[in-house]
Amino acid sequence: MGDYVIETHALRKEFSSRRGGRRVAVAGLDLAVPEGGVHGFLGPNGSGKTTTIRMLLGLATATSGTMRLFDTEVPQRLPSVIDRIGAVVEMPKFLPSFTGRQNLALLARTRDIPEERIDAALATVGLTGRDQDRYRSYSLGMKQRLAIAATLLKQPRLLILDEPTNGLDPSGIREIRDTIRTLGEEGVTVLLSSHILAEVQQICDSVTIIGNGRMLASGRVDDLLHTSGGHRVVVADPTRAVGVLEAAGLVVSPDGEALRVETEGSPEDITRALGTAGIWLRELTPLRADLETVFLELTEGEALGRTTDPATGASA
Repeated sequence: MGDYVIETHALRKEFSSRRGGRRVAVAGLDLAVPEGGVHGFLGPNGSGKTTTIRMLLGLATATSGTMRLFDTEVPQRLPSVIDRIGAVVEMPKFLPSFTGRQNLALLARTRDIPEERIDAALATVGLTGRDQDRYRSYSLGMKQRLAIAATLLKQPRLLILDEPTNGLDPSGIREIRDTIRTLGEEGVTVLLSSHILAEVQQICDSVTIIGNGRMLASGRVDDLLHTSGGHRVVVADPTRAVGVLEAAGLVVSPDGEALRVETEGSPEDITRALGTAGIWLRELTPLRADLETVFLELTEGEALGRTTDPATGASA
């Protein structure tokens, strides 16, 4: 197996449009998910995330392009790797009158999975002690965790989760977040599809950002959240500091009670200029872009739901 658990190249999916053209849901997507940890698959609603996942799992047919899971071409050879993959794309159908444990036991028997794995799955998702409650009494967050537990019965090496926190309250979101983080730390590769920026930033090691079915950026979260080249500066006399810093060739702007100083060099340029003038720093903090800033910059102007005219091939 190579370094990547998931790889796609020039992956494309088109649908027929009610207007008579073709709607492009995924447009030449190159996706590479490294082994281990949590990989965020980030994009606005309608950007092609779910369609990509459905193609990877053999639930939708690609118009063109190639896909590989565990260095195995899919969907042609999907049966040879499917036992290593767990997925929650939509809420599975559990029996409301059964307890959580009974639902998992039924799944284990139908899939010829040892029932001994049930305890481990319940513990991983934090449902130990609630497994004897009937499914109908579960909160939405508990139902989502039981769905994840069901996929863990076959001990997958890759877990694909499509918007797992949709509709959850803050408590449910935290529970799912903790579950995903635990799985990533235990060596499972998790592909987390989401449009919630804070969620991805908090738990993902790496991320792919897509818009309009195209990859806009990919890499480690820390690398994408690079320093912006600016610093937050707090001094006792900001008015005097502005004149000193501008005289040193730095760009300065107000930032509340502080100053934002842009510099292409090191922060020593700031400390040297202020220190020479006898102005002493109270705070000097590098400014980092958050994932929301990166995302908005990348997706600015991205139109979703693009269609192609059948006669000209032009986008509409």
